[in-house]
Amino acid sequence: MPEVSLVIPVFDERDNLQPLHAAIVSAIGDRDFEAIYVNDGSTDGSTEVLNALAESDERVRVLHFTRNYGQTAALRAGLRHTRADAIVTLDADLQNDPADIPMLLAELEENDVACGWRKSRKDAFLTRTFPSRVANALISKLSKVPLHDYGCTLRAYRAEFIRDVPLYGEMHRFIPIYVTWAGARLTEVPVRHHPRKHGQSKYGLSRVFKVLLDLTTLKFLRDFFITPIYFFGWVGLLLALAGLFCGAAAVGLTVWGDWDSLALGLALLSPLLMIFGAVEVTLGIIAEVLIRMHHELQAKEPYKIRESRNLSVDSD
Repeated sequence: MPEVSLVIPVFDERDNLQPLHAAIVSAIGDRDFEAIYVNDGSTDGSTEVLNALAESDERVRVLHFTRNYGQTAALRAGLRHTRADAIVTLDADLQNDPADIPMLLAELEENDVACGWRKSRKDAFLTRTFPSRVANALISKLSKVPLHDYGCTLRAYRAEFIRDVPLYGEMHRFIPIYVTWAGARLTEVPVRHHPRKHGQSKYGLSRVFKVLLDLTTLKFLRDFFITPIYFFGWVGLLLALAGLFCGAAAVGLTVWGDWDSLALGLALLSPLLMIFGAVEVTLGIIAEVLIRMHHELQAKEPYKIRESRNLSVDSD
């Protein structure tokens, strides 16, 4: 049984894989470990490199997805197949430094989760670093889990707090929130961050909107999942008050002013837009809850594995 399990999502990182594994071996030292590489539908030759690593090192275990399912699904698949009591996750692009792994593992002596903080981040400021800082501040405020860097994949966990965390959509960045719900003691540690040398980044500004939507869902699940009537009741109340206000304003404009057209438009358009907006948000949240129930009740994973190396997998 290994002492440490590493989970590394891989998507088109062919030129980074061999140096990454060499750096992991050097950083882990004498510890017995397993490195689970999850190939998330790579098309650049990463598949062949991972298979070669598995042939040359029995500590390398590989999962190949049939297509690209995203980082969250890749992390979930890797976590499901870990065997050690200590689990480390990191990216495959060599921007996370494997040399920081022992420091994070040392933090598990007094904590349950150690999160990396890319204090000196080496990404483009306007398109990556600044939006990330804004998102991190917003997530910390809404979740009441104060972290500087929710986007850093380099983290160490005690297995009992992470292995069964339900992960869907883009929820991997919110893992620290999930584990605190389970009572985990969490700490944040500054880690090194390097510029990307090979390949292209898979992240862009479009992910900001996905994060905001997932954060809305997370907030709902945290505060209203047990008592959803509080959420839907407040929405209904606010809509009712808005309708009364618009109706009163329409009456006032009709009686005390020559604003008949404006009053009619206010009476019809404003409540319709607000109701339609509320319906869309509500339907989105309900659909999110239902899909989670679908996966959990049927034990159905949000990914499909084509083949594996050095490990046996259940049919998914």
